[in-house]
Amino acid sequence: MGYDLVIFDNDGVLVDSEPLSNTILAGYLTELGHPTSYEDSLRDYMGAAVHRVHDLVLERTGRRLPEEFDEVLHARVFAAFERELRAVEGITEVLARLTSDGVAYCVASSGSHQRIRVGHRAAGLDEWFTDERIFSAEDVGRGKPAPDLFLHAADRMGVAPARCLVVEDSRLGVRAAVLAGMDVAAFTAMTPAEQLEGATAFYRKAAELPSLIAELSK
Repeated sequence: MGYDLVIFDNDGVLVDSEPLSNTILAGYLTELGHPTSYEDSLRDYMGAAVHRVHDLVLERTGRRLPEEFDEVLHARVFAAFERELRAVEGITEVLARLTSDGVAYCVASSGSHQRIRVGHRAAGLDEWFTDERIFSAEDVGRGKPAPDLFLHAADRMGVAPARCLVVEDSRLGVRAAVLAGMDVAAFTAMTPAEQLEGATAFYRKAAELPSLIAELSK
């Protein structure tokens, strides 16, 4: 079957932000008395909205994070983005190929609209994503692994879920796409394929994605 819409996750799929943001998150949680390694952060929070951090810390420790947590975390992450963030290698060529082939695409991210925009500007991707192509967990209230965000993006783009392909790199994101009834091309640069249960297919480099989409579209 062909796809009428490709829905990209943002962090780790379009912009190489996961190492930066998870290093900062782990460090900040540790500062606050919740010892967290980089590996812990990837396992527990990669692909999730920030409310998951609050929920898991409260569940595990009975303590709430400070009211200013989100503001401080975002300020640190955005500053790092401005200094260091890059687009995932080869992703602009993928977007150009989809455009030339007439395939619609959008981004559906657990991050806030501000985070998406800051990251895209820093990485040089803002020209590829108009406001009409950007969807955030802020829009639906429940982040991944709930399917709400992907279903919302498909609805706003006017495409049935079964005609969508999601491009994801996290366990939570793959789970959300499967629950939404969508096929998933899983990026394994940071998460091994065996941890991305339910994905339709896998790829290791963005350069492989156009041929993978073509193969899945048959």
